[in-house]
Amino acid sequence: MSGFSPELIDYLEGKISFEEFERLREERKAREREATGDGVTEDEGETTAAEDVDCSSRASHSRAKQEADDSEETSDGVSKSVHRVFASMFGDHVSEDDEEENDQSEQFTAGDVFALEMELQREHKKMQRERRPRSKLPKALRGLMGEANIRFARGDREEAVMMCMEIIRQAPLAYEPFSTLAMIYEDQGDMEKSLQFGLIAAHLNPSDPEEWVKLAEMSLEQDNIKQAIFCYSKAIKYDTTNVRYIWERSSLYEQLSEHKMAMDGYRRILNILPPTDGEHFMQLARDMAKSYYETNDISSAIGVMEEALGKHQSLVSAEDVNMAAELYLSNKQYDKTLEIITTFTEVVVEKSSSKIDDAEEDVTYNCQIPDAVPIDIRVKLMVCLIHLHILQPLDVLMTHLMEQNPEDMGDLYLDVAEAFLEIGEYNSALPLLSALVCSERYNLAVVWLRHAECLKALGHMEQASESYAKVVAMAPLHLDARISLSTLQQQLGRPEKALEALESMHDAETLTHDASAAQQELKLLLHRSTLLFSQKKLPDYVDALLAMLAMLLKVAMSRAQVSLVSRSKNGGKHLYLVKDSRDKVSDIDDQEAAYLDVKGKTSVLNKDDWWNLLLKAIYTLCDLIRFKEAELLVDSSLEYYSFYDDRQKRKELEYFGLSAAVLDNNFRKAYNYIRVMVMENVNRPQLWNIFNQVTMHSQDLRHHRFCLRLMLKHPENHALCVLNGHNAFVAGSFKHALGQYVQAFRNHPNEPLYTLCVGLTFIHMASQKFVLKRHPLLVQGFSFLTRYLELRGPCQEVYYNIGRALHQLGLVHFAIHYYEKALKLPPLKLNGIEDDQVDLRRDIAYNLSLIYQNSGNVDMARKLIFTYCVI
Repeated sequence: MSGFSPELIDYLEGKISFEEFERLREERKAREREATGDGVTEDEGETTAAEDVDCSSRASHSRAKQEADDSEETSDGVSKSVHRVFASMFGDHVSEDDEEENDQSEQFTAGDVFALEMELQREHKKMQRERRPRSKLPKALRGLMGEANIRFARGDREEAVMMCMEIIRQAPLAYEPFSTLAMIYEDQGDMEKSLQFGLIAAHLNPSDPEEWVKLAEMSLEQDNIKQAIFCYSKAIKYDTTNVRYIWERSSLYEQLSEHKMAMDGYRRILNILPPTDGEHFMQLARDMAKSYYETNDISSAIGVMEEALGKHQSLVSAEDVNMAAELYLSNKQYDKTLEIITTFTEVVVEKSSSKIDDAEEDVTYNCQIPDAVPIDIRVKLMVCLIHLHILQPLDVLMTHLMEQNPEDMGDLYLDVAEAFLEIGEYNSALPLLSALVCSERYNLAVVWLRHAECLKALGHMEQASESYAKVVAMAPLHLDARISLSTLQQQLGRPEKALEALESMHDAETLTHDASAAQQELKLLLHRSTLLFSQKKLPDYVDALLAMLAMLLKVAMSRAQVSLVSRSKNGGKHLYLVKDSRDKVSDIDDQEAAYLDVKGKTSVLNKDDWWNLLLKAIYTLCDLIRFKEAELLVDSSLEYYSFYDDRQKRKELEYFGLSAAVLDNNFRKAYNYIRVMVMENVNRPQLWNIFNQVTMHSQDLRHHRFCLRLMLKHPENHALCVLNGHNAFVAGSFKHALGQYVQAFRNHPNEPLYTLCVGLTFIHMASQKFVLKRHPLLVQGFSFLTRYLELRGPCQEVYYNIGRALHQLGLVHFAIHYYEKALKLPPLKLNGIEDDQVDLRRDIAYNLSLIYQNSGNVDMARKLIFTYCVI
């Protein structure tokens, strides 16, 4: 098989399909044309050469004779062959005996001759195009081909196959051996190989549509619909007006759910059908309109029906009128609906007007409907008149409709009732709907829903709630009915019934796998949360919020190791956020796919709506003193991409996390938040105040190194200077603390706090066991304390601090003096702080009691305790 092309070998081995084989062959031929530059491929060149050799001997003799005849010219220099062709174009027969007479009667100019030769060239090219393709089998191989066919006829299949393969090797573009191989394998029952060789044969000789149809049928037997469509397309290419081929291909397109291609085929059939074949035209138009209607392509369905009604008006039936009216009503073209009904039926709608005065005009309508008009068309007319607000002729039509049994005509009842509802004529719609809900066949949820909506619009709330309850009982998954029922129950003063209507519709398994169910549940929870908040049921309100947020933060909660669990506490069962153990393995393998799945389920709310729900949940958890859960909710939200990527929302969440951690007394976690904040906003005193409060309560020394490192980056920061002084003071590094305090004192010499800190540092240095120059330290310390008294002014705080310093040094008689002065003064008044929080009398009395107790004056000590320290 060395002469086979690569794509042919791959196709015969089953590696590629026939469509791919054809595409690869065309690409190879295009590359060969570009390479040779003369527009002839290698295969075509070989075949052409063989044909030329075979045909040259035959053509030489006839061509020589023709040239001899044509070389003779008339007297005007025009060849006889030109005269013959010219005469044949006009349908005349020119004989040799009449040539001289014709030459004398007709004379041609040089321009006429040139135009004639150009016309001859065009005719010749046209004939070449229309001529059937000749066999590309060389003459030398035709005998072998015939021998192969004879062997096949005698039953010697193996020899026939070998001969065909040899012919294919030498002449790969000849279709005869492929066709014979297809017949051989078909005879053997190997339909797959027969189809393969048959497709190649048809490809090499593509102008036979019957062969393509046969191959299409064989493809269908092997369930290869796409290949069958390809074969039918080839057949249609060479027989463009064959209705059967187009019909079969369109049917196959429908099996593949390619509705547009199928409809294009059917529309092509409509264009092909002759005007005399009206019945087929109308039937096909009906089928196409139904198919378009089922796929919600109303405009195309209307176009088909309009074409059918316009071309074959005499064949229009009541079914056609009913279908066209239905399509126009679906498209809300009520004027066209009325026009179709009045044109193709005997229905007459007349309009008359009479002037009441110069300004007003009274318009009346008269409707005449014969008894032969079907009830379906009558109802379509009613719906049309209702939407056109022509209500006067409806009384007779309504009477006729109400005479019909709703068990049989319930769908028509519902159509008219819905039309009345759309224009707000609820009183007219109610009798129809009431008749339907009382029937057995149409006692359906959709009818009860319309009945409830009608009653609600008329203000009959009690009856409407009963109808909505029927809808919920029949269709538990109908969300709008549940919401409407809950709203009515709330308006009727039944809050528990309102909540009951908004109970969960799906179980957890369904919500996990069904996106539409999850979206419905989300809408239900949103309405339920709003209702719970209006009823001040905060624990249940939080449950609804957490259930919604758990759907959004599913992947984020997994990364944050947070779970939502249901627990019974205080006699009620509620949802709680808990921290998972570290060794728990996440049940989400592909987090990216899970995130996309969650995004699809939660798309009913936008990003801002989810953010507002998150804020409400955090605030409500804090109101319920559930600070730990607020922390976990913030942690999960920070793991959610949409919130974390938004810098403003991320910062706000960090502040929420800090507040929740402080309220939960989780100062270690609060330190992690505040540490990042002060690094980004080092010059904000408010953050340093929070940092100081957090580090005071955390009992952790991690912040010492942090403040020192940050001080190296920001040496001029005042807050860092003071905090480093406090840290050194607490650690016992008084000299380091003194340096930091003195730096702060120099920058703010009139700040009493820094004067107090410097004085206390000197006092603590003088109180150490091994110290040189103790007295100078004491003098400096009390000098700063005196300065502190001057800056702060006489008050309880100042006298207590001085007395405390004297008490520490053992100068108790001076300490008693300042303690007693402090006891006589009231506490300071500070905005935003209660007096009891800054009242130092209990501390002063306790210190005084210790002094008196050490001196042996127990009665005085007891008196102070009972006076100031007993609650």
